[in-house]
Amino acid sequence: MRRDEFEQVVDEVLDHLPDWALERIDNLRVVVEEWPTAEQDPDDQGLLGLYDGIALPERGLDYVDVMPDTIWIFRQPHLELGLVGEGLREEIRRTVLHELAHYFGLDDDYLDEIGWG
Repeated sequence: MRRDEFEQVVDEVLDHLPDWALERIDNLRVVVEEWPTAEQDPDDQGLLGLYDGIALPERGLDYVDVMPDTIWIFRQPHLELGLVGEGLREEIRRTVLHELAHYFGLDDDYLDEIGWG
């Protein structure tokens, strides 16, 4: 999948979020990168996505003038999964939603419990 196609899939996932989610997203950017950096994936585990920031439930009154939270979606690790067509699109969708769940304050233990780990 070409980079522009990959980015389009990410955009489509974001465009189709329910209104309740869109209304709550604030100070967040979503970035597609080819690979995670060594700092982002120190154990080189093929990281598909990453959220960095202050989750919504943790934001207090002092949350002002801060840099945007960031969700990174990594293209090459997705391609290395060997998925094509709808399978790849679904994995990208799953990754974007997983990282958005972190933004909304859900941790990996809970996501594992509900099958989104």
